[in-house]
Amino acid sequence: MTLKIATSQFPVSSSIISNKENIIGQMEIAATHGCDVIHFPEGSLSGYAGIDFPSFAGFDWAALKSATLDVMDAARRLGLWVVLGSSHPLTGEHKPHNSLYIISPQGVITDRYDKLFCAGDESGETGDLAHYSPGTHFTLFEIKGICCAVLICHDYRYPELYRELKQRNAEVIFHSYHAANMDHDRRKMMEAEVGEENFKWNTGHTYPEITMPATMVSYAANNYLWISCANSSAKESCWASFMVRPDGVITGRLEKNVAALLFSEIDPAKTYYDSTKYWRSRSINGFYHSGTRVEDARSLNRTEL
Repeated sequence: MTLKIATSQFPVSSSIISNKENIIGQMEIAATHGCDVIHFPEGSLSGYAGIDFPSFAGFDWAALKSATLDVMDAARRLGLWVVLGSSHPLTGEHKPHNSLYIISPQGVITDRYDKLFCAGDESGETGDLAHYSPGTHFTLFEIKGICCAVLICHDYRYPELYRELKQRNAEVIFHSYHAANMDHDRRKMMEAEVGEENFKWNTGHTYPEITMPATMVSYAANNYLWISCANSSAKESCWASFMVRPDGVITGRLEKNVAALLFSEIDPAKTYYDSTKYWRSRSINGFYHSGTRVEDARSLNRTEL
């Protein structure tokens, strides 16, 4: 059974109307290409607080709900699964979640993932945590019998999340990012920390450019997973959306800073190189060796030749 995926990028902004138009327009294109699912970036409908707009003060939640219903209706009309980045309001003084809605081809929200690791420090007043409440759960679902899961941006810094999803039999991860809309001052700050003397050795000049794609490649290969990586294309975008197969090979990549869709047809039944398949579960369960251990005095004595 194959799964045809459309991995999105478009310039996510503070305008819910503009975001919705981009989302539904790309959904229609994905449907004409026979896709089963379309995967959108972090905050793709609501915009991303702290970057696309300063804060949720005065945010138009009614407009976001109306736009979400329009996207759900389009999913039903087009018969398309949708992984939709947005914000989910809570009650009282609680900050909203940074979320991915899982919308079925029937136009129904079947589940929602809330970003587990929001960036920021222990004060809760910096980074994502200044605007969002962290989530509490993993989200897994099936499309055409294929086990899928989702994660959001800063979650990539925690390899334990990928190990857990592998343990839960995930085969495809939809990882949504918002490494874009970076202003001049922030980019220059990151470049200074990386160090101009190191630019020639790396794939980019900022931490997102260097670490995010590299980590996705390593997680795919180490966990034997397909990973769809969707990013906003708002200038300046750090990298373009791409797809990685389970051996760590990138099978497609869009052009940076340009709205587009990447089409990938994946077959989880097809086998790829996997050097860790025999011992991965042993490592996950805390047994840190391959093969059979030996009992030998010379093995135990580590201070003599």
